[in-house]
Amino acid sequence: MNRKLPAGWTKDSVPSAAASTNADIAEFLATARSLPQRPGGARGRLVFAMDATMSRQPTWDRALSIQARMFEETARIGGLDVQLVYFRGINECMASKWVSDPNALARLMSGIACRGGHTQIGRVLSHIRTEGERARVNAAVYVGDCMEENVDSLCSRAGEIALLGIPVFMFQEGFEPGAEQAFREIARITKGAYCRFDSNSPGQLKSLLSAVAVYAAGGRAALADYSRTDGTSALLLEQLS
Repeated sequence: MNRKLPAGWTKDSVPSAAASTNADIAEFLATARSLPQRPGGARGRLVFAMDATMSRQPTWDRALSIQARMFEETARIGGLDVQLVYFRGINECMASKWVSDPNALARLMSGIACRGGHTQIGRVLSHIRTEGERARVNAAVYVGDCMEENVDSLCSRAGEIALLGIPVFMFQEGFEPGAEQAFREIARITKGAYCRFDSNSPGQLKSLLSAVAVYAAGGRAALADYSRTDGTSALLLEQLS
């Protein structure tokens, strides 16, 4: 049976295959200095991936709101294309078209609901690699709370992404130790960064996500301008200098 896809989503786009501590934040900002510079005049491209399995249901609406607001700053700058990726249910992993309109991104996010299933981080990483092989991807963000896959396999795929120069920023909701180990290693291999958050730190998550998005859109100059009103991104800018 053919299932009708939501507007803006493409079929078979993805191939099969707690509050942060000060130390977490410091590590996140320190490793962010490894971000590659974007060539002047080119549009930034950011893959934004989400775990939409049932374990995230209790905080899902709030997380969607935070993630949608991260693009508000980039709307002012312009020059950022974002592709949303999510997985849920039984073998469902989908990617949107590349979108530049923040309102369209918000609509795409609002149409996603959580469903029971296992994590499919490996498919997300393979998709990031495929997109990076097609055209330059400046950064990737992943938001999730657990990991139910072989960590060595995930690290192998992360290594393929690293060869393309794509830093992956891994954001963990909660304290699941297996996920933390895997997320930190993926971030390390790709020269990205890891950070933990929970429902008590929405402002902190928004600032960090926004800083990554602003950098992908406009590089250091855009981040410098943004940092005048955001202390977290000011620290990020200091590490990038």
